[in-house]
Amino acid sequence: MSENNRVKERIEKAAASVSDNYNNQGLFSVSIGERLPKETEIIDVLNEIRKIVFPGFFGEENSAYVNLENFAGNAIAMVYEKLYRQIRTVLLFRGKRNRSEDFDLEVENIVLAFIDKLPKIQEMILKDVEAELEGDPAASSKEEIIFSYPGIYAIFVYRVAHELYKLKVPYIPRIMTEHAHGKTGIDINPGATIGEYFFIDHGTGIVIGETTIIGNHVKMYQGVTLGAISTMKGQQLSGVKRHPTIEDYVVIYANATVLGGDTVIGKNAVIAGNTFITESVAENTRVSALMPELNIKTRN
Repeated sequence: MSENNRVKERIEKAAASVSDNYNNQGLFSVSIGERLPKETEIIDVLNEIRKIVFPGFFGEENSAYVNLENFAGNAIAMVYEKLYRQIRTVLLFRGKRNRSEDFDLEVENIVLAFIDKLPKIQEMILKDVEAELEGDPAASSKEEIIFSYPGIYAIFVYRVAHELYKLKVPYIPRIMTEHAHGKTGIDINPGATIGEYFFIDHGTGIVIGETTIIGNHVKMYQGVTLGAISTMKGQQLSGVKRHPTIEDYVVIYANATVLGGDTVIGKNAVIAGNTFITESVAENTRVSALMPELNIKTRN
């Protein structure tokens, strides 16, 4: 057998096996006329919203020369068009629904409900910027935070995705937060509920689960996990409160783990680094783990 025939045979064999996988998984069955959501366009939506929230920071426009109201109107119209297409696509695909005037009106109402939330999203993220500036002595200005802090980017994406999650839009909220996760190392499920003035310092390795509730003025450092005690039951736990509640003015230091849907960290509590918590903590409490014993020897 020639070298070319051998290569061709191996490729054909692999292709046949992959085709069998396609046929065995309804996951890949897309009818004519159906489309999957487009990740690049969803990220484009995030970028456009970021320009709206922080005019002059991430676009080509110079905010000293443009009419910001006109700019906002044009940018919001662009977000509407792109988001309409993607929400329409995911609803058609997820529900295998028929196109109709009623369906198009439903999509329009969802997108408009989200557009109505844009001013509130902006207000919330600007409060988060304030929290970063007040909480981080290394921050020189709000501008530096907006331009460069991964925590602010992750929170911004979460706040956008959370509003879509509340509108029961499938796929898109998680695509958004996983984009931020890959970019920042911060994993915030769009279903989590997070209050005002949320401060993430450094941020790498933070995990915040879907049913987590976080109050106002909470400060969190890198490596923190707000998770479930067990996910062994899988889909049976869907919709169940399985992640902790963090009340106002709580500080959680690096690499702490807080687990469980019944776990409540009370107001003004401080959770020290490297602690593991599966029970509620009272207000005004400091929780810390015992320092490991150090064994220090002089080198010869």
